[in-house]
Amino acid sequence: MDILGTLLGSAQGGSVQQAATQLGLGSTDTQALLKKLVPALAGGLKRNATSEGGLENLTRALAKGNHQRYLDDPAALRDQATLTDGNAILGHLFGSKDVSRKVADQASVETGLDAGLIKKFLPLVAAAAMGVVSKQTAGGANLAEGGSEGALGMLSGLLDSDGDGQIVDDLLSLGKKLF
Repeated sequence: MDILGTLLGSAQGGSVQQAATQLGLGSTDTQALLKKLVPALAGGLKRNATSEGGLENLTRALAKGNHQRYLDDPAALRDQATLTDGNAILGHLFGSKDVSRKVADQASVETGLDAGLIKKFLPLVAAAAMGVVSKQTAGGANLAEGGSEGALGMLSGLLDSDGDGQIVDDLLSLGKKLF
């Protein structure tokens, strides 16, 4: 299952929904936001993983980051340390706070939700998304074992948000929204 599908399933009462509820988001708003935010995060992950040294850095981060806890323990997404980790993840995925702000602003336009609220939710979604990647790649070990070609194939399955077997259309759609 891809990152979006896993987080949408989690939005039915798991960690992501509990964190969203704490911010005042209902289930419908949470699902709408995940559908807007996760493709942007997946695009950043793909871009970083395909850059020079990016896959090794991702594997290392997954191996030592204990990101699975964000899915396994609903209380973990409410910790201040998670917000800090989520912001660091956003920095790695997007490269700057400006891109993160653009993602939140675009999601606000498309959902009608307050951009300030989305900016609070985005680091939590980033942490949870890394939890999905960590869990589905056995803490990055499966990425390291498969070599770069196998790892990119595994990541492609996680990043294919529309389930059509191609991530190019997902990334192009993301690019249109951001720039």
